Amino acid sequence: MDIKLPNLGEGADSGIVVNLLVKEGDQLTKDQPILELENEKAVASIPSPAAGTVSKLFIKTGDRITVGQRILALAGGGDSAAPSAAGSSPATTKNEPAPPAKAAPAQSAQPAAEPPTEPAEETDDAPPAPAGKPGLAPPASPSIRKLAWDLGIDLSRVRGSERGGRIVLGDVRAYIQKLQSLAERPKTSAPAPTAPEPARPVAEQIDFSKWGTVSKQPVSPLRQVIARRMSENWRAVPRVTQFDEADITDMMALLKKYGPQYEQRQARLTLTALALKAVVDTLKRHPILNSSLDEAAQEIVFKNYYHIGVAVDTEAGLIVPVLRDVDQKSLLAISKELAELAAKARDRKVSSEELKGGTFTISNQGGIGGGHFTPIVNKPEVAILGLGRGTLKAVVRGEAILPRRMLPMALAYDHRVIDGGTAARFTVDLVKALQSFPESILSEGLL
Repeated sequence: MDIKLPNLGEGADSGIVVNLLVKEGDQLTKDQPILELENEKAVASIPSPAAGTVSKLFIKTGDRITVGQRILALAGGGDSAAPSAAGSSPATTKNEPAPPAKAAPAQSAQPAAEPPTEPAEETDDAPPAPAGKPGLAPPASPSIRKLAWDLGIDLSRVRGSERGGRIVLGDVRAYIQKLQSLAERPKTSAPAPTAPEPARPVAEQIDFSKWGTVSKQPVSPLRQVIARRMSENWRAVPRVTQFDEADITDMMALLKKYGPQYEQRQARLTLTALALKAVVDTLKRHPILNSSLDEAAQEIVFKNYYHIGVAVDTEAGLIVPVLRDVDQKSLLAISKELAELAAKARDRKVSSEELKGGTFTISNQGGIGGGHFTPIVNKPEVAILGLGRGTLKAVVRGEAILPRRMLPMALAYDHRVIDGGTAARFTVDLVKALQSFPESILSEGLL
């Protein structure tokens, strides 16, 4: 039997093989990890759906593979349910045509306006898709394929609910009901035509070696994801950045006082952990900064939870894991979870779910030494806080000039949702929260 790449989750259809954990001749047990796959910014292991011996590998480290693509061939020990669980096509039966003799793959593909939901490449020895259906056949039984053919349904548009994306009768019924509900919706007037966006210029390839020696390094998959998302956010969000400074002299004294007690409880007390608490308290006073814009429905979605993303600088690139329900956790718990998530991000062990669902983001460059900067809003969030390095400055307090440690702050926000006055008021309240941070929050959970 062939083991194929199963469904990776909503919105994910491919990934890069970063680590191949088996080789030809290895004995596999069911659910044993066979490879590590990088998708977006997360790395996840793919388990074997059955036991057996690896007779052949079809991929190697560095390959980009798509859902349904063959990973390896497994000999012996498999059960009849294993191929469908792995996302493979059903075995050839008398109701289906036998595979054709090896020949050059056809050049025709689906129209450009409707990209296939299955892998674009098809191997020579793979069973052909049913006649009249473009692309590869999604996993489904012969009876389901015949039913879909009789009803004129393209199975590639039906989401399979079984393991490996396998389509069953309930999935076809749900698809038909969805079509009926769409057909019964009242028709609205067509929107006025808009001018098409100007075509982007084609990237020019320059031979830099004409002016001297060069060295080259391929752009990593993670860096490609970062570049794509930053470009999308830059184009989509009209942003403004609000700058300010907070006096954190007293806060640094609290860090020094309570740091050893946190270390005794296997936690590291940091400025970022305190900032998380201060930010959440300020977000509760200004809920618009904890919202998102639903562009399709033209609604502002206010979130009653506080999941804060924290940017982590790794060797591979910027990763933003999310701490959930920050408002419900003690500072001790936040400090431990923050360290755990940062370590997982640096080791590329953070899961895809741990990168989703954020309501606001903090990017702290203070440990590196950065000052003011303009962070990019992490869509669909509407605001992000950038923190720089706290430095000693001569500050006027009344008629005295005192040395105080000042923290540079930069609040970038989506101007479609947040006005300048709202952002300024949020920043003023956040400065107050940082400058008058309650000592009781640090002692909570230590007794």
